[in-house]
Amino acid sequence: MFEARTIAGAGKPEFYRALGRQVDALLEGERDPIANAANISALLFQLMPDLNWAGFYFLRGEELVLGPFQGKPACVRIAIGKGVCGTAVARRQSIVVGDVDDFPGHIACDSVSRSELVVPLERGDTIVGVIDLDSPTPGRFDTDDRAGIESVAQRYLLSIRGGNP
Repeated sequence: MFEARTIAGAGKPEFYRALGRQVDALLEGERDPIANAANISALLFQLMPDLNWAGFYFLRGEELVLGPFQGKPACVRIAIGKGVCGTAVARRQSIVVGDVDDFPGHIACDSVSRSELVVPLERGDTIVGVIDLDSPTPGRFDTDDRAGIESVAQRYLLSIRGGNP
């Protein structure tokens, strides 16, 4: 059911359309927020090339708390406005960082990470968390990746409507 496709072979728009179909199939009939986050993290980590971390952080009060992920152990708590994840929540927008060394206040959970993409999970006026992707390759993420992961975020939010991560 879940087939790996390389971005180079399929092209990014095609890859993200296929990824969206696979996410939909994976989430069909399941509403548990943790289970769905765990499966999405695994799918992203398996199918997307050049990732060294893929996962979720959930907003708890004034900080993000680590959720399901794939990759090396990560920072457990991130304050709003700190690092790329906390900044994405404070700004209420996705952030693509081509070189983490150029991002003021970047939090280095894994020193191998060179670029990052963070997409807020926004339900109505409420941020419930973020999807965070890290890569060891500088400049790994672009606007196509941002749009593709924003679509994954919307699919996740639709799958858990009514639930709290």
